[in-house]
Amino acid sequence: MKKILIIEDNQDVRENTADILELANYEVCTADNGKKGVELAKNARPDIIICDIMMPGLNGYEVLQNLSEDKKTASTPFIFLTSRTERTDVRKGMNLGADDYLTKPFEENELLEAVATRLNKHTFLKKEFSKDIKGVNQFLDEASSHEGMEHLSKDRNSKTYKKRETLFMEGDAAHTLYFIQSGSIKTYKTTESGKCLVTGIYGPGQFIGQLSLLSNIGTYTDTATVLEQAEVFEIPKKDFKTLIYGNKLISNKFITMISNDLIDVQKQLVSMAFATVRQRLAKALLYLYDNKKLHNSTSEGIDISREDLAGLIGTATETAIRMLTDFKDEGLVTIVERRRIIIQNKKQLEDIVLFG
Repeated sequence: MKKILIIEDNQDVRENTADILELANYEVCTADNGKKGVELAKNARPDIIICDIMMPGLNGYEVLQNLSEDKKTASTPFIFLTSRTERTDVRKGMNLGADDYLTKPFEENELLEAVATRLNKHTFLKKEFSKDIKGVNQFLDEASSHEGMEHLSKDRNSKTYKKRETLFMEGDAAHTLYFIQSGSIKTYKTTESGKCLVTGIYGPGQFIGQLSLLSNIGTYTDTATVLEQAEVFEIPKKDFKTLIYGNKLISNKFITMISNDLIDVQKQLVSMAFATVRQRLAKALLYLYDNKKLHNSTSEGIDISREDLAGLIGTATETAIRMLTDFKDEGLVTIVERRRIIIQNKKQLEDIVLFG
């Protein structure tokens, strides 16, 4: 049963609102002023809060601001109650983060519809979708039922790419967001001297191409090539734009889904800018060891070409090979079958990442 907190200093309004909601099978708790309301919100942890604006002591704006500063209550849906003379002040409340408002006096159906809508949207926002094609499809299907999302594509298919096939080239028109169901894909940039800088290695559950779709240039900023045969789910640019710009709720959820990879890329670039080659190699080996799904590896080792390894740490292939040989001589790794790398001392590699 969903719990609703009503913060209202007018006893008649407070009790009438509580009666309507209780008859609709909601659990209701009430407070007659803002201070009590804040305390009750933090202790009772309601699923939604309905709050009057004009109250003695803490007014509705202050209640909302107080709750927004506490991570335990910051995401709780919040509906303002306002008299008709206060409607000009509603925008202030919405700017502070309120989800909706009701003008007093309100009809019973207005109250119930507002509460149901906000609870449904909050449930969607909190829902976790599996990081596979089924989960992405489920997200898109549920998103399409929200206002402004009606034009999302209904026919969505995956495509299989063979090893060494290219999804897109640096400079190609950016038309598609790619989600990887299986296999692995690397992205890289080509320097003026013809060298390749690996910008990422991606595997199941990850998206690629999002930065290019968001840029004003309209082209892919790097090249994506398949390392191991990959099943890829394609989301058209028009759907991507709709998900980003069409509905604030959907946008927040969608950005959360696709942004983890961007954080990894940012960390990688910072690392490359300030760490030594030795530190970068140690970090890359640990990353590949901990993310075996990103390449053709087994529990016995990391299988990656020396060119890809060099690109991943931003150095020449010869330098990567020389540093890897040093690691071998120090007993940190062994190399079998000419290219497979087996980590022998993970703790010491972690120390190198931290201390050089």
